[in-house]
Amino acid sequence: MNKNLPAVSIVLATFFVISFFTNILGPIFPELISSFDIGLALAGFFPFAFFAAYGVMSIPAGLLVQRTSEKFVMMLAFALSAFGALLFVLFPSFELAMVALFLIGSAMALLQVSINPLLRRCGGSQHFALLSVVAQLMFGAGATLSPLVYVGLSGVAEDSNSLLNVMVPENMSWLSMYWLFALMSLLMLIWIAVTQLERKQSDDEQHSFSLQDCFALFKNSTVIKFFFAIAAYVALEQGIANSIGVFLQQTHHMDAKEVGANVVSEFWLMLTTGCFVGLVLMKLYDVRRLLCWFCLGTVLSLSLAVLGPKSIAVLAFPMAGFFLSIMWSGLFSLALNSFEKGHGAIAGILCTGIIGGAVASPIIGLVAQVLGSLQVALLLLLLPIGYIFYVASSAQPIVHNHTVRLFSKKASEQEA
Repeated sequence: MNKNLPAVSIVLATFFVISFFTNILGPIFPELISSFDIGLALAGFFPFAFFAAYGVMSIPAGLLVQRTSEKFVMMLAFALSAFGALLFVLFPSFELAMVALFLIGSAMALLQVSINPLLRRCGGSQHFALLSVVAQLMFGAGATLSPLVYVGLSGVAEDSNSLLNVMVPENMSWLSMYWLFALMSLLMLIWIAVTQLERKQSDDEQHSFSLQDCFALFKNSTVIKFFFAIAAYVALEQGIANSIGVFLQQTHHMDAKEVGANVVSEFWLMLTTGCFVGLVLMKLYDVRRLLCWFCLGTVLSLSLAVLGPKSIAVLAFPMAGFFLSIMWSGLFSLALNSFEKGHGAIAGILCTGIIGGAVASPIIGLVAQVLGSLQVALLLLLLPIGYIFYVASSAQPIVHNHTVRLFSKKASEQEA
């Protein structure tokens, strides 16, 4: 299979952009509350509007990819993202902010669904697991840089002598990020438009894969199994990340803003670091075995973080991030490599599972309130880890990730 490096480059850049857009919600959350003069409960609808778009748009996006092409869907997504960002900055009201975030979230859903099959085909199915880890690295880079850019750009917007100060309302310097989002979306749209991307499949295969075939995937046990695995992973990731600060504050009486925020930052940093390690391990071991090992590491880290003393908790939470690092890429690659066709529609169903991130924190909060113990509530996260372990150990992909042998079989026999 010939690789399409320009297409791979666009996909990796798109992963960076998705993360850059998505992970700004946390840093600007206090500003949203202040600017719109709303309470914490009402402000919770901002991230809900964003992530709910995945549940609404992912399956239609998969069908659209299957019937058209990834290039068309990606261009549509960035046009929608640019429109949503401009709507936010030009009409910054609470109601239109909800609409704008839903539009941007829908664009991110379209991108997630289209770029994974594109990466698999243009990078080679045997290398998909490895390239997915590289994509996760780009995702981590976007998550790391987005808050830093936000701080710098807000400072420029607050300068009365800057052009950006005129472009955002008073006391809403955070809106400068959405001017940047609109610009980035337009640049990505132009880049994709001028780049030759391969068609997702042959015309014969495209026409033979009907809408009925797409809907039939809902009855496929393998698709459904991986759908719940993706939902379990996102619920696990968001459940841990969103609970670290309040857990350290309530259980160990540590400052949520300083200590808690630092531990959360270290959690994401370790998740990114784990991707570097994963790049090496993916070339040495089967991805199913790695997922099982990393699940066990997550169980140990999370248990120590929740049940151990504070000196252990501040170290164990970031280690949980390390062991989560390859789960998304590993599960997604196993899912798509378990089928010969229909990857666009399958990716749409899988990305619908991202809505798991919208329900994890409310469930943890409800259980903690009912039982009066956040520790017990967080231990519920062992359930999705167990399910991911089951899916990884029982997966039977058609295409296996490409691995290399450090020593040849002949050399091993000679040593023996």
